[in-house]
Amino acid sequence: MTAQRRAFSRGRLGPYTRRSGWVRGVTISLFAALFLALSGAFGSGDAPLSRRLVYWVPLMLVGWIWGSFVAGLFRFGYGERRRIWLRVVGASLAMALPFTLVVAAFSSLLYGAQVGLEDAPGLLLAVTSVALVMTSLNVLTEQRLVTEAAPPAAAPPRFLERLPLKLRGAEVWAVEAEDHYLRLHTSRGQDLILMRLSDAVAELEGIEGAQVHRSWWVARAAITDARRSDGRATLTLKDGSEVPVSRTYARILRERSWI
Repeated sequence: MTAQRRAFSRGRLGPYTRRSGWVRGVTISLFAALFLALSGAFGSGDAPLSRRLVYWVPLMLVGWIWGSFVAGLFRFGYGERRRIWLRVVGASLAMALPFTLVVAAFSSLLYGAQVGLEDAPGLLLAVTSVALVMTSLNVLTEQRLVTEAAPPAAAPPRFLERLPLKLRGAEVWAVEAEDHYLRLHTSRGQDLILMRLSDAVAELEGIEGAQVHRSWWVARAAITDARRSDGRATLTLKDGSEVPVSRTYARILRERSWI
């Protein structure tokens, strides 16, 4: 997951994003309240429409505020699909259990309905159903926005397409010039390809690395040791290869804190 996507999922893309999230949440809650009022959901159809609106609108808004707090505890991690729907169910149950008491109190206040213990399971099921639908809508909306906000993935370095078949998918540790060929040092071994080092360096852009000698390009992650002796530096790679650093490139590597 990219840094932007992680920031989005944690609500850290600035005040505009947080404000738009509130507007979106209130809008979804109001539409849900309007739908429930017009449809006369859960046995409220016998009451006048005005009373149904007075019942559902504040109830859904209070439910959204409570649901936002509970959802924040579950850290949905938008963009990561693993077990996200189990968290949706868990969050919905966590919202519904205490909020059922709020619904019972509000129903008694507005409709004079007395909720007994025998009515509790049905009311809990109804509140859980609404919480599940609302949480799912918010998760799906967030996932769509994260997908749209995330920048497109950068194309892999073109040089990786030149790797021999047996080295495909390997990490490129170093490229060493040998006459008209290049010796590839990778996490899956070595091989030769016909190419100029200067062309290879251009195509390796996108991998953190640098040319360290007229005959060597090295990936930063491949270096296990760097030592100096007699005014010259030598790099040791993961495969045990020792790479000389020429004075032409030593200053650049020192500026990058490689040596």
